[in-house]
Amino acid sequence: MFETLPVLPSDPILGLMAAFRDDPNKNKVDLGVGVYRNDDGKTPILDSVLSAQIRHNHAETTKSYIGPPGEPGFNDSIQTLLFGTQHVAVMDKRVSSAQTPGGCGGLRVAAELVNRARPSARIWVSDPTWANHVPLLGDAGLSIETYPYFNRTTSSLRFDEMMSTLGTVATGDLVLLHGCCHNPCGVDLDKSQWRALTELTLQQGFTPFIDLAYQGLSEGLEDDAFGIRLMAEKLPELLVASSCSKNFGLYRERVGSLAIVSPSASASDTILSQMLSVIRGIYSMPPNHGGAIVKTILTDPELTQQWQTELTGMRDRINNVRHQFATKLATQLGHDRFNFIPRQRGMFSFLGIDQKQIALLRNEYSIYMVDSSRINIAGLNTHNIDYVCDAISATI
Repeated sequence: MFETLPVLPSDPILGLMAAFRDDPNKNKVDLGVGVYRNDDGKTPILDSVLSAQIRHNHAETTKSYIGPPGEPGFNDSIQTLLFGTQHVAVMDKRVSSAQTPGGCGGLRVAAELVNRARPSARIWVSDPTWANHVPLLGDAGLSIETYPYFNRTTSSLRFDEMMSTLGTVATGDLVLLHGCCHNPCGVDLDKSQWRALTELTLQQGFTPFIDLAYQGLSEGLEDDAFGIRLMAEKLPELLVASSCSKNFGLYRERVGSLAIVSPSASASDTILSQMLSVIRGIYSMPPNHGGAIVKTILTDPELTQQWQTELTGMRDRINNVRHQFATKLATQLGHDRFNFIPRQRGMFSFLGIDQKQIALLRNEYSIYMVDSSRINIAGLNTHNIDYVCDAISATI
């Protein structure tokens, strides 16, 4: 049956992980894999997560199925995290949501649902966007288009060009937006730009689809949800895929959510029935453990406060490393070529160096990054940042 299938190339990130693992250099540095790391280079289990996990393990009395919507109480907790406590769309019962296996699961369920409702729909993604957006959405049958977003020369947002292109998007199409901490470029929309984009969305009639994978790691939980809350207030429809991998550190637990804002409560009921039907046909229901941990944290004030304190520490560390990295590079190089790094947010930035220099950093210094020059800022720490800056200085 499968003898005609060709061997496919390895995923670039997975290949980079393997090369890094096998490198014997004791000074090797991984700036490629997109997970948060602390100053010791570890991806820790948060104390709030440990406490919630212990509490859940002691309270759990069954391993029976939890059903397609997911862990009871999880969806209400995530809706509050995304939309706030008194958002008009939530109060009007216009929001339907379900727990999914990570943000990837939320993206794919949404794509399958859109393809069921409107097979001819196109989805517009930013140039660049997270590499896995295209297979997650396109393999469900949606046509993919791109809109301008990142200027690689100035390392800044191409907002006017973005708005000009989105001004041609038709009613019935979708536009994928990064809620904050754009992956891979680290350049986000500011509040005035979110407002302008919301007005354009009303004018054109397309449907925004926000991927919020990093809430709390840019400016804070409230500010990072600004675009979602604004669009949910002003627009009749909105899709939001969110992830608990980064802000809760639950990468391997695969905890995410899909929330859809509909024009009315009755329409929301219809959407939920269709969403659960799609889920039933793909993976039947999500795993319980990670969602139970998140629900336990978000429904206990003490654990919520502990988690928010830990999240603030993660965010501050990333932003501080950005400043240190740019300052050290400027000192080494004698110019401010990398002064864009502190202005960006989240874990990622493009260095803007060429593939020959990237290969040299890998082969001569065992510093690993993907070929686009995207680096994970959280891979830098007090133990390796000087080494990395010295290597970059010598290379360029």
